[in-house]
Amino acid sequence: MKKFLIFYFLFFSLFSVAQKNYKNFKVSVYSRSYETQKMGDLNYIQPIWDEITRQVKVDKIYLETHRDLLIVDDETLNKAKDFFKKRGVETAGGITLTVNERNNFETFCYTNPEHRKKVKEIVEHTAKHFNELILDDFFFTSCKCDLCIAAKGDQSWTDYRLELMRKAATELVINPARAVNPNIKVVIKYPNWYEHFQGLGFNLEAQPGLFDGVYTGTETRDPSGSQHLQAYHGYSIMRYFENLKPGGNGGGWVDTGGIGDYDRYGEQLWLTLFAKAPEITLFDIRQLQRAIDKNNRAPWQNLACSFDFDEMMEPTVDSNNKMVVPSTIARAAGYTFEKVDKFMGELGNPVGVKCYKPYHSTGEDFLQSYLGMVGIPMDIVPEFPVDEPMILLTESAKFDTGIVSKIKKQLMDGKEVMITSGLLKALNGKGIEDIAEIRCSDKKALVDNFKIGWFGQASIDKKILIPQIHYLTNDSWESISALDGTNGWPILHWAGYSTGKLWVLTIPDNFTDMYLFPNEVLTGIKKVLAKHLPVVLDGPGLTSLFVYDNNTVIVESFADEVIDVKLLTDKKITTLVDINSKNEIKPTEIPPVTGMFRMPETQAVYNVKLMPHSFKVFKMNQ
Repeated sequence: MKKFLIFYFLFFSLFSVAQKNYKNFKVSVYSRSYETQKMGDLNYIQPIWDEITRQVKVDKIYLETHRDLLIVDDETLNKAKDFFKKRGVETAGGITLTVNERNNFETFCYTNPEHRKKVKEIVEHTAKHFNELILDDFFFTSCKCDLCIAAKGDQSWTDYRLELMRKAATELVINPARAVNPNIKVVIKYPNWYEHFQGLGFNLEAQPGLFDGVYTGTETRDPSGSQHLQAYHGYSIMRYFENLKPGGNGGGWVDTGGIGDYDRYGEQLWLTLFAKAPEITLFDIRQLQRAIDKNNRAPWQNLACSFDFDEMMEPTVDSNNKMVVPSTIARAAGYTFEKVDKFMGELGNPVGVKCYKPYHSTGEDFLQSYLGMVGIPMDIVPEFPVDEPMILLTESAKFDTGIVSKIKKQLMDGKEVMITSGLLKALNGKGIEDIAEIRCSDKKALVDNFKIGWFGQASIDKKILIPQIHYLTNDSWESISALDGTNGWPILHWAGYSTGKLWVLTIPDNFTDMYLFPNEVLTGIKKVLAKHLPVVLDGPGLTSLFVYDNNTVIVESFADEVIDVKLLTDKKITTLVDINSKNEIKPTEIPPVTGMFRMPETQAVYNVKLMPHSFKVFKMNQ
């Protein structure tokens, strides 16, 4: 009987611990070296950890050993590891390779022998303590000291740094770590500014194959901040890095910086998880102690948005059956995870429009995230996707010297390619005219009216600036036009070539002006670009669609007001079931619309109402 009681107690204890975790993803917390160095004192870490874990369930903590030349000693690391082990929390090592983060993110100089020696020592010190090591954002170099200038010679800074950091990854990080600990997993965490990585030495062509894993910075913060990252970027970058190392993208990483209202924080977290991140890291243990400000709530909180501040603030019961009153921003994370964990297990693998971005390329920076914000599911890939019936190519594709030949091959195989006005301009005189004599000029147009197909018309309240596309009459065709008075220019244009179609999409000079395009214009574009997907979003700007390969879909609004949208599916779909509410939506009658963008008789239309900054999750039933 005594043995039975012991077994029962142990089983119940383990079961209780397991039940504390979320079902569909792991949650980690990152601790900077500034906080890690204090963890030798239990009086410091105990109350902090108790308060955080009362509000969010944590599986793992990354204990940073170095930042800004502050190295955490062996004794402190051992005490910290023991503290978390006793609480069933996994530990891993973290390293931030900054000399002085406050000095414009001053990094080590990988040309300097003394700096190289110090990096190697830091890695070896960390590897002896942990079986996993992650490099935070700063494994790059911006150094232009005399040593670097001399070593660079006639190379470009990009070429020099790409090779320098490729070698540094092996010589200073991976090999030294494995020499100390053969079982160690070495992971590189990349930040969110991937368009410019190559200029600082982040090598997305070589490094993902060298490291055991990659990790994704999905923090987008306030889009009006200095980086101007759109909310959808938190999803699209996660998918892009997964395509860089399939199966090797360990998760997404979000901080609390520049969030504005609390729902912006929750939004970053759930977008990361919509991309099927297996783990999400909360940066950092210090930030999670920030007290909740009851006045810091979005102006639309009087409506039923997906992040409900009042619901978040309701007391909960912890694992000890004690009432927990939310006190810090950690509760905002816990609330978001509880909400999303309810349905994540029902989603399949994400799918979207393949957009080819060659390694080390730039051009129309982060355009895919702006397109995601108007309802086009994006999937950025580093290799040309030859098997896709439709692909999108932005200006960055110009870095592939064989891109015109690849486009031709795709068209001759009976497939379709959509290129942006930026890429068209970059390819002027480089062979694109062999497909169709379409040219993007240096001239601009201010437009506020649009023609869709033969008969549709729409207008907006603000004039927007677009490049002028020129073509030969009857050699290629306007599908959607922008008008200023009686003059007009293509927004969506096409030309036949062999058995395929080349489409040209005109991008406004200010990418966010796409959000102002009339609903009819955006839906016309989506019916062409995303027609091979099982569902198309008929909706305005600031609405996004997330599609999965098991007939599930998420539709989200980033707008500040209530929005009505339509989901267009194959007619084989008989109902949409809201996975959260279990409510069924029946298809509506297809309106009789004429013109080239009319609804085919084979499609069904489902009406969906979206509250501000909210999402709905549906199962499409046949």
